[in-house]
Amino acid sequence: MESIKSIFRIGNGPSSSHTMGPKTAAEAFKLETPDATNYKVTLYGSLAATGKGHFTDIAVSDALLPKTVEFQWFPEIVLPFHTNGMKFEAFDYYGNIIKSRIVYSIGGGKIADENSHLTENHIYQHKNMTEILQWVENRGKTYWEYVQDHEEEDIWDYLNEVWITMQQSVRDGLDNDGVLPGELNLRRKAASYWIKAKSYKVSLQNRCLIMSYALAVSEQNASGGKVVTAPTCGAAGVLPAILYHLKNYHEFSDKNILQALATAGLFGNVIKSNASISGAEVGCQGEIGSACAMTAAASNQVFGGSPQQIEYAAEMGLEHHLGLTCDPVCGLVQIPCIERNSFGALRALDANLASMLSDGKHIISFDKVVETMLTTGHDLPSLYKETSEGGLAKLGLTRIDMC
Repeated sequence: MESIKSIFRIGNGPSSSHTMGPKTAAEAFKLETPDATNYKVTLYGSLAATGKGHFTDIAVSDALLPKTVEFQWFPEIVLPFHTNGMKFEAFDYYGNIIKSRIVYSIGGGKIADENSHLTENHIYQHKNMTEILQWVENRGKTYWEYVQDHEEEDIWDYLNEVWITMQQSVRDGLDNDGVLPGELNLRRKAASYWIKAKSYKVSLQNRCLIMSYALAVSEQNASGGKVVTAPTCGAAGVLPAILYHLKNYHEFSDKNILQALATAGLFGNVIKSNASISGAEVGCQGEIGSACAMTAAASNQVFGGSPQQIEYAAEMGLEHHLGLTCDPVCGLVQIPCIERNSFGALRALDANLASMLSDGKHIISFDKVVETMLTTGHDLPSLYKETSEGGLAKLGLTRIDMC
């Protein structure tokens, strides 16, 4: 497995696969073609189907400035390696092609090609959580220590930057109001939820505050604000919401939070390596489901769970999102995406509670659920994997004329 840094990427929303990834690819291609006078970018599959709603063309055009860019959109063509395919072509003054490259945005802001699996930097010796759990139990360690033993020395500095960005995205979201960009004319809700939560009794107040934190980050993401993929932009609100609550209400230290982030990143890494975190590949179970599992593991660790209990919490977080479709209305990361972040955060907290009440023993392992998620994702029709052609997206198209 790669570094957990690949799970936590800092950038602008609304989509890690459709905005951050293409922007990164465009920036890299620009460096490779300094003599180009103009570009042509062809988008395929899911990337083409919802690219405009995810601001893909804007992100790519900005990255290739000041050169002009011509776009072609082919949602009906799915390239073999991944549904989020894109071709970059650079031309000289006379219209001759200088260079051409096909790459894929495979989730979480990562770019790959057909040979990427040969060049990935694998720093972890184990492939799944079963092996990792055995390792930590044999040594009397926990998951964050496993991460510390395998990552480079700068991992804590990196996670500190991630945590600072997460907190800022919550605060920025709570401080903003108005209408989100796009045809839905969707009003922000985070600030009003936060205000209303203050009038409730503590038990209910905490859950309402968590919802407001998740909405805050998700609304920032939907408006193109700065967020952290956890593991994607579309699911960026789940983990910060819980960690922000643990820090501010339960008064856990920043050190506790960074250790929780390390654990969350490890579980997200296992999912990414053995299945997928791409909504275009496996549906929203790969995004919100993965985020819920990561968050359940992180919170369980903070509350003193054993390695077995932490693994169980993550298993429940993912298991109860199996089959969740990716069906954004109008191709925007708004409906149902924003609300799903708030419910994903609450479900993560519930999974943590259920695991803490147990002894950590359970029948279905986290690895088995990851395997099932991948199989389920492949069985889902493409209509339910970020193409905005089925599910709620289809219902929205029949009701919202502007889409």
